[in-house]
Amino acid sequence: MLSRNRPAFAIDEEPLGKIRGHDIELYLDVERAYPPMLRRPPYTESLETRKEIEKHINELLEMDFIGNIGQHEIVEITTPVLITCNDGKYRLCGDFRALNNYTKADRYPIPRIPHALDKLEKAKYITKMDCMKGFHQNGVKPNSMKLLRIICHMGTYEYTRMPFGIKNAPAHFQRMMDTIFQEEILEFWMAVYIDDIIIYSETWEDHVQYIYRVLSKCTPINLKISLKKFNFGQEELLALGNKVSGLSLAIDQNELAAVLLKPIPRNIKEMQSPLWFASYYRNHIRNFAHISSSLYKLCSSNVVLEITKERRYAYERRKHELTNAPVPILPDFELPFKLYIDAACRQGLAEPLHQRQIVDSEPGEVVICYISMNLKDSEARYGATQTECLCVVWALEKLHYYFEGAVFEFYTDCTALKSLLNMNTTNRHMLRGQTDIQEYRGNTTSIYKEVKSHTNADGLIRLPLDNVKSNSAYEPEVAANIPTHFMEIDRRKNSRFSEWAPESGTPDGGDTEL
Repeated sequence: MLSRNRPAFAIDEEPLGKIRGHDIELYLDVERAYPPMLRRPPYTESLETRKEIEKHINELLEMDFIGNIGQHEIVEITTPVLITCNDGKYRLCGDFRALNNYTKADRYPIPRIPHALDKLEKAKYITKMDCMKGFHQNGVKPNSMKLLRIICHMGTYEYTRMPFGIKNAPAHFQRMMDTIFQEEILEFWMAVYIDDIIIYSETWEDHVQYIYRVLSKCTPINLKISLKKFNFGQEELLALGNKVSGLSLAIDQNELAAVLLKPIPRNIKEMQSPLWFASYYRNHIRNFAHISSSLYKLCSSNVVLEITKERRYAYERRKHELTNAPVPILPDFELPFKLYIDAACRQGLAEPLHQRQIVDSEPGEVVICYISMNLKDSEARYGATQTECLCVVWALEKLHYYFEGAVFEFYTDCTALKSLLNMNTTNRHMLRGQTDIQEYRGNTTSIYKEVKSHTNADGLIRLPLDNVKSNSAYEPEVAANIPTHFMEIDRRKNSRFSEWAPESGTPDGGDTEL
């Protein structure tokens, strides 16, 4: 199969062609207010950086991705910068920020990564393909080339292929891929995220046939697949920043290690990078919004960075949650879901989504995802019942992707919320909750749980971040601010099941929930 589709793969020494058909050349729709002349000198670079620039410029010239031009009729000159890739190599990228400010946005939707990976549920074989320098396989319309001019110490050049760094490049490439593989995507055995192609199946025979169909479609249009990044027929692989299989969705340990080695941030810039990384995996972290609320406040431009004990604890706690989070299991949409809701006044909302599945021949209640949200000032003044109702409304909006057409139960420790569907009230917040849940009336059941047995939702959100006893499990400076309740949590590291000890019990006592 692979030898028959040899033209679909890109080999290093071979020239990379241009995708044919589908009217895929990039056109930049620029506003009329765009300055006609915007000249910017090249950046001052080190000797090592200059060598890398020269290497990449020569490669782009050889592959005919850029053309050398003179200094006449310059409309836009930007400066090439270097960004690192996952493999440690450098990639040339133009500093097109000024151009992007005047470019009309392409609103074509990019798939949500969690929704794309949820499709892998029950898949036994997974193949990942990566388009070789995907953007550079796209052409550029002649009237847009004059906007894509870069300058460096070697001279001025003009892009003839779609470059990296352009505002509408991801949306443009996603539209092209959706058009090419529309039939395969609608058959639900293929997912496309920009230049990444994921093929999944339950049987080996189907898997080989699916790969053959994709490669057979790439050859006529000259779409090239990277042979080095071609992961064929695996049960588990890295895709879109996650370690995925047909069963679970775990954090990429290589990405995680880089964040864990970083020290406490000294400025706002150093704070943003690990915080954004953690936000990407927020569905893996229990009560993420509450833990990170004090850190998000530091990212405001009008706040002076001051690392207090509370914020230092929050930073270390976030790293602890990343390393010890249970591995979320991919949902089975044929089974009912369980939503555990809890809202703490003046704190926020915390709602883990569970499902009872058989994993490795063991039946148990597994984590699908965690969601959490901090309350606004007006919402923090709600009563207890209204806040719990807000929790239901927000969860239905946030997780409607799972609930529509499915059977689910929501568990609450608020007795008044048990009869939400049949409640007689004139309170507008409660009425909205009744209205929103009517859509799921035939598929949902509300179940009351006592506070002591509701610990999987009623955990960190109610605990203060200061004035608590220390514990030797953390650094001395951080340990002074760790609530003792955290030490009662007995969670199996890297476990697929969520195992929590009750607040008032011991790690192996009470109604520990699996």
